[in-house]
Amino acid sequence: MSTVTSSPDVGAEHVPSRLAGSLARTTVSVGVLAAAVTTAGAVGLRAAGVPLAVDGRIPLAAFAQVTFVAAVIGGVLVALLNRRSSAPRRRFVEWTIGLTAISLVAPAGFADTTASRVALVGLHLVAAAIIVPALARHAH
Repeated sequence: MSTVTSSPDVGAEHVPSRLAGSLARTTVSVGVLAAAVTTAGAVGLRAAGVPLAVDGRIPLAAFAQVTFVAAVIGGVLVALLNRRSSAPRRRFVEWTIGLTAISLVAPAGFADTTASRVALVGLHLVAAAIIVPALARHAH
């Protein structure tokens, strides 16, 4: 006669919390990095004479705030897709391509000058290029 013993399910209980902590750290880190890069880009563009305006001048703090919020939204999306999707990384990339395209509508369509349009679209793409790959690595 053999005895079957059960061990605690280490994989199911501990990995999600470790991944969640890692995802949270990455989300904050990449959000801060992308916010710093886009804000520095905005400072440089303004110094070069680009107005960076959509129906009036955009405050520099808005670049950091909006970029950081975008990273947080991305982190939440990864967490949701990890729980609900059978292919979270693929879905995350699909969603972020769509969301990035949507985020380009306002600057591309409503910026006050052509230089502002080009610069703001570029800053959106820079932020996405920093945020999406870093968060996609956490989609399992």
